[in-house]
Amino acid sequence: MYQRIRDLREDKDLKQKDLAAYLNCSQQVYSNYELGQRDIPTDILIRLSKFYDVSVDYLLGLTSNPKRNK
Repeated sequence: MYQRIRDLREDKDLKQKDLAAYLNCSQQVYSNYELGQRDIPTDILIRLSKFYDVSVDYLLGLTSNPKRNK
C-alpha cells in the first residue's frame, strides 16, 4: 500500500509537501505514511482515493484495478 501511494504521487509529479498541504498534515507525517512508519487513518485513505480517483481497495493493495465504484 505504501509504495502505491508514493507511485501515484510521483506519477502526478507532486512533492510530499503538496500532498501534506492537501491532507492538512506535515510533510513528515505524510512521509511516514509513504514509508509505512505510520498507519494511514481511514479519513486520509478516503481523501487520497478521491484525490487520485482510485478505489480505497486499490490503495490498500486489495485489487490491481484502480477504478472507483461510482
